[in-house]
Amino acid sequence: MKSMEIRNDLDTQQKLVVLLFWTNRKTIREEGCAPFRIKKIETPDSTYLPEGRKLLKLSDEILADILESMKKGNDVNFELSMGGEKLQATIKDDFFSIAASKSPELEDEIIEKLESEMQKNTPDFCQTFLPRVFPKK
Repeated sequence: MKSMEIRNDLDTQQKLVVLLFWTNRKTIREEGCAPFRIKKIETPDSTYLPEGRKLLKLSDEILADILESMKKGNDVNFELSMGGEKLQATIKDDFFSIAASKSPELEDEIIEKLESEMQKNTPDFCQTFLPRVFPKK
């Protein structure tokens, strides 16, 4: 498991999006175009799982719980998958950690990229990523 301190003035939602985006983007290099799936989200108050065959996305309710937990300094745990890679991520407002089951070197790549992105005033992420994790309105 690799971890980093987040030193950036982005708002909490922007941090969440950047962290998930670069985790996804770096995993693509290992797993190709396999779907990026959020398998489980745990906050101090709730556990979110996909319903049946539906994908778990960050609805307004789930997002509000995640952001509130992050702002309070509580851990928000994510189980993610892409192809054969399973990832465990923990996010707080000022902390991120990632564990990869199949390719431990992927952890280094993700953390290195995030550390460089967080040094920018506005870290990069692709707008086409948003519909993949947020439901369409």
